[in-house]
Amino acid sequence: MAVKARPSRVQHFPELSREQLVQAYRNMLLGRFLDQKIMVLLRQGKGYFHIGVSGHEAAQVAAALNFRPGHDWFYPYYRDMSFCLQLGLTPEEVLMGFLARAADPSSGGRQMPSHWGHTGLRIVSQSSPTGTQFLQALGCAMGCQREGKDEIVYVSAGEGTTSQGDFHEALNWASRVRAPVLFFIEDNHYAISVPIEEQTSGGSVYNISCGYENLRRFQVDGTDFLKTYEAVRKAVRRIRRGEGPCLVVAKVVRLLPHSSSDDHTKYRRPEELERDRQNDPIPKMEKMLRDEGILSEKEIQALRHAVQQEVDEAAEKTEKLPPPRPETATLYVYSPSECVRKPEEKRKAPRFGDPVVMVDAINHALDEEMARNEKMLIFGQDVADDKGGVFTVTKGLTRKYGRDRVFNAPLAESSIIGVAVGLATRGFRPVAEIQFGDYIWTGMMQLRNELATLRYRSNNAYQCPAVIRVPVGGYIHGGLCHSQNIEGFFAHLPGIRIAYPSNAADAKGLLKTAIRCDDPVLFLEHKGLYRQPFAKRPEPDADFLLPFGKAAVCREGSDLTIVTYGALVQKCLEAARILERDGVSLEIIDIRTINPLDLETILESLAKTSKIVVAHEDTFTAGFGAEIAALIADHGFEYLDGPIRRVAAKDSPIPYAPELENEVLPQVEDILHAVRDLLDY
Repeated sequence: MAVKARPSRVQHFPELSREQLVQAYRNMLLGRFLDQKIMVLLRQGKGYFHIGVSGHEAAQVAAALNFRPGHDWFYPYYRDMSFCLQLGLTPEEVLMGFLARAADPSSGGRQMPSHWGHTGLRIVSQSSPTGTQFLQALGCAMGCQREGKDEIVYVSAGEGTTSQGDFHEALNWASRVRAPVLFFIEDNHYAISVPIEEQTSGGSVYNISCGYENLRRFQVDGTDFLKTYEAVRKAVRRIRRGEGPCLVVAKVVRLLPHSSSDDHTKYRRPEELERDRQNDPIPKMEKMLRDEGILSEKEIQALRHAVQQEVDEAAEKTEKLPPPRPETATLYVYSPSECVRKPEEKRKAPRFGDPVVMVDAINHALDEEMARNEKMLIFGQDVADDKGGVFTVTKGLTRKYGRDRVFNAPLAESSIIGVAVGLATRGFRPVAEIQFGDYIWTGMMQLRNELATLRYRSNNAYQCPAVIRVPVGGYIHGGLCHSQNIEGFFAHLPGIRIAYPSNAADAKGLLKTAIRCDDPVLFLEHKGLYRQPFAKRPEPDADFLLPFGKAAVCREGSDLTIVTYGALVQKCLEAARILERDGVSLEIIDIRTINPLDLETILESLAKTSKIVVAHEDTFTAGFGAEIAALIADHGFEYLDGPIRRVAAKDSPIPYAPELENEVLPQVEDILHAVRDLLDY
């Protein structure tokens, strides 16, 4: 009786040539042998940290085969080495990252290994926080939609990361707008040492994602190359047809501990580890290649030998490459750009029109910049249509520029900022509004670890020119959670420029500069100043740009200097008028931007008056005034004829009742007391 031939699996994928299948297997071997080589180098003390790919290779290579490197966009997570190899990353480039060499395309030695990035392949620089990549990938995908391109975006993570809120926020927004993004979850059942049953309701990422409209889901055995390829192929084709996002959950095995710092024998049973070894995707791939007549056993062994030799040679070559030079350690925290004051810069004198209140000046600045730059987008909670946000700052802009450019975001600050990062990375100019500074904290991970560091961590390969507009401040009877001042927190974060105008003209000029700046900008708007008559100014024309890092001398004087900003500028001017009756001459400096700070103007004034008070609305302890005072002590000590005095809010939450609020926030009387005390010193 004749033996029936085994049916071919490969025949269902005519687009996969023999050469592609062999190359895919080769890249799986590269990932496996690089894992092994790196662990040897670790034991030799030549590196410091490693996260392995062993067990994930088939899923990653199969997924990558469906994309177009250099055309599509990629947000791979730290375990995606084989995915990146399939896209075109070389073994040398992988090892450059592990050995922290200057030529490392991911970060030039600035980040830990496995934080992938490559501009030529459109692998966007990744960082350590788990889950932040989902919203950035969504923002990038929304950019694809707006440009009408057939590019799609891949974003991956382990199943543990799906416990992060950013995952669900991204699924929600992506499904609502049918964004062209593929969420690829590699489920190896463990988030470091925590099994999925302790992480996820029902132990299934696939099941918990079932409620999102327009989201197509796939679950597949990620140790089977062809099954994974087929699932991702279906997902990618659907996305390219414009039918919305897809989620692929690939069940894989983790053959190594979570990282080189982990020991999985402490929390995994020997029989469980053996089960995973029996499910190793590489022997499975080899069996399929033999069964299909693509490679013989002899050819497989020859290929294994050749790949091992390639890895050894790549390691030998990479070890000889130079590390980063120490003097480059602080390069690319910021970019030289229009927003930073240039002493030699000359601009034509602006023309001024009728006086406007600050809220209108900001609206006009947004309008003018939207007309100037088609890639500028405005979004946030409630900002669309004629409402224009809770303070009406963006009123009328949706009607004028359309909902594609001025639109509402979900009530989720992390979503707003994360999407802004993704849009800015691919060339848009997002101006995102956080409704109140008091609620910015849920976006702190995106702000601090993503927005602020993208240029630096990518070694200047990527930039993130986003503006985050934030109403802040008290004196409005807003209570604990509508009156906060946040500049002291953010002044501590390298990589973010900060503006804080005190009047309408400055607000317009600074915002227009912020939008044109190559660095991310936190633009703080004191809501108590939005409609105040004393903050009105003649409106500068559309060509008016106010450079960052240039303070204003609001009032000249000779007896004492007050350095201030925001709502305290007016209170200091009121104090100066009162003291003028007693013959006291105060010089008032409005710093206008916190980062960069114009220390030069402060010291010039101090050299003239010899005494100085720093006044701000934030709390006394660790408010930004403390930093100004420290800088004055460091650089202007010889000018001082008395101690540096500070006026600030009490170290307390801001209460609601006017009598209590007035007690906590600094008042004119507090400024008068500090000035008189210092003058008497």
